[in-house]
Amino acid sequence: MDGGLVGVPRSDAPSGQGDPRDAHVVVAREIAAEAAVWVACLHGPGRSSQMERECRAWQARSAAHRVAFECCTDTWQDVALVTLRDYATAAAIPAPARSTRWRNRRFGWSTGVALAGAVVAGLLVAAPLWSANDTFATGVREQRTVILKDGTRMSLNTATSLRVELGPTERTVRVDEGEALFEVAKDAHRPFVVQVADREVVALGTVFSVRLTPAKAIRASALDVTLVEGQVSVRNTTGEGDKTAQTRPVLLKPGDRLRLSEQGGEVPKGARRETTHMDRPNVDQLMAWRRNETVFDDVPLSDAVVEMNRYSQQPIVLVGDGSAKGLRISGLFRTGDNVGFARAVAALHGLVAHELGDHLELAPR
Repeated sequence: MDGGLVGVPRSDAPSGQGDPRDAHVVVAREIAAEAAVWVACLHGPGRSSQMERECRAWQARSAAHRVAFECCTDTWQDVALVTLRDYATAAAIPAPARSTRWRNRRFGWSTGVALAGAVVAGLLVAAPLWSANDTFATGVREQRTVILKDGTRMSLNTATSLRVELGPTERTVRVDEGEALFEVAKDAHRPFVVQVADREVVALGTVFSVRLTPAKAIRASALDVTLVEGQVSVRNTTGEGDKTAQTRPVLLKPGDRLRLSEQGGEVPKGARRETTHMDRPNVDQLMAWRRNETVFDDVPLSDAVVEMNRYSQQPIVLVGDGSAKGLRISGLFRTGDNVGFARAVAALHGLVAHELGDHLELAPR
């Protein structure tokens, strides 16, 4: 099949031979989106013989299915280095400046852009486009990718809840809990503002993450803002919807992480016990959750357990005299695999791991 179709030939045509009648086929957006998902899945780690057979059967349904798959594969190759930001602005490019591939297939510009966008969406785990105002959430061990109407991509990590409002002068996201990575489509007339705790992260077009950890008992609540690309400012507010800055905004450079923590427990009225720290962590390790991994680099076991428990309904509990809490942990682990983590730690540090149905225990021997 022309276009190098990921090794899954059409069911009714030899490889490398297209059907001239396909030039007149009209492809519906729904079929284009399905084709994009097939192309993305066939390029992913889960490809199998069964998947290939099912894809052939899907293509055999109609000429539109065949053409959509072929064109999406072509576009996949064309947009291998295209970013979401490029796609978000694609509709503004005059038609003559676009690729002639779609014209040669008699697809019309709108269909071409739709298919190109569908392939990009397939690359992003087939995330759908959403309305201007909505609420999104993930459960424990669940992750979700959302593409907003402005082209912004949001990747939600485990146990995350946020609300979106795309207004005429400002795009606002309120993070109630959890962690999310924002790849913001550039719009000079509408800044992108993430409201989290009593802070606002302001950007135009950039890539950054926020993580909100609520206080539990005497542990400190924490807000981390990590800048991957571009520039953002983090400013303080006096409360929900109040834009009055109490302190000078903090500007972040790529690779910076701003960490804000506030101690839990009873605090005198009007008083705050907050610490601020700026560092430059390994961003790839911080973003490992997008690969369903978590990376520890010489961290206390107690902190590692808290991190692993974010992704599992079977939490790990440290029991005994408390000596295990300060043990240091390094390594890469699969998120959600608390059993594997507990066994590995037990073998490394001479502990005992007990699986007790609804939870795991790590204890000294």
